[in-house]
Amino acid sequence: GGWLPQGLSGFFAGIQIAVFAFVGIELVGTTAAETKDPEKSLPRAINSIPIRIIMFYVFALIVIMSVTPWSSVVPDKSPFVELFVLVGLPAAASVINFVVLTSAASSANSGVFSTSRMLFGLAQEGVAPKAFAKLSKRAVPAKGLTFSCICLLGGVVMLMVNPSVIGAFTMITTVSAILFMFVWTIILCSYLVYRKKRPHLHEKSIYKMPLGKLMCWVCMAFFAFVLVLLTLEDDTRQALIVTPLWFIALGLGWLLIGKKRMAGMR
Repeated sequence: GGWLPQGLSGFFAGIQIAVFAFVGIELVGTTAAETKDPEKSLPRAINSIPIRIIMFYVFALIVIMSVTPWSSVVPDKSPFVELFVLVGLPAAASVINFVVLTSAASSANSGVFSTSRMLFGLAQEGVAPKAFAKLSKRAVPAKGLTFSCICLLGGVVMLMVNPSVIGAFTMITTVSAILFMFVWTIILCSYLVYRKKRPHLHEKSIYKMPLGKLMCWVCMAFFAFVLVLLTLEDDTRQALIVTPLWFIALGLGWLLIGKKRMAGMR
């Protein structure tokens, strides 16, 4: 099989799921504002990301590929679970299956947390319903949290209408990756505008991004490259075609609600 048994096309096909694996990484910046000492906690959190990626992703893949032949990998089964079944430890496979489900729940929890906080911030700025700006007795944006949980039911509906679990998973992960690349692009553009309009504030910054402007353009070029790759496979192409519907819904929502709210604030 070699390093690329499916050729470059197989390698490029895996980039989509690799991008999806980084969904939520922007939470480092979102949660930094709520820490007591962001000047110390933010650099430590950012610098630990490469180490965590190497430990939990790269090393894990090396172990799996060292034991499991690539031709024996089943797409609709967890490679971690199949690894222990292959070596004759079904009990350990059950434990790993529980760990995988727990990690998925943890990932969903981080998404719910960030979404509720963002809805709270948007409501305070007047560009989201005022109900999301209210906090519970424990200072939790409860209504935003409830709305985020309701949105998770979309995944259940997708599984019900799609006969293939892998097809539903590919659709959801591809759309999610595209939307988050859009979010990351907005963040990068905001950083470029910040550097242009507030250079004096950037000079005072304690923790500067190395090669900030250059890396912004490199990242956006990579995102454009990923979008091109998504057109090469049928399943990812379908998700790419569906994604504009979300932007149309956002545009209509802005025209019907957001624009009026902004006009009222002025």
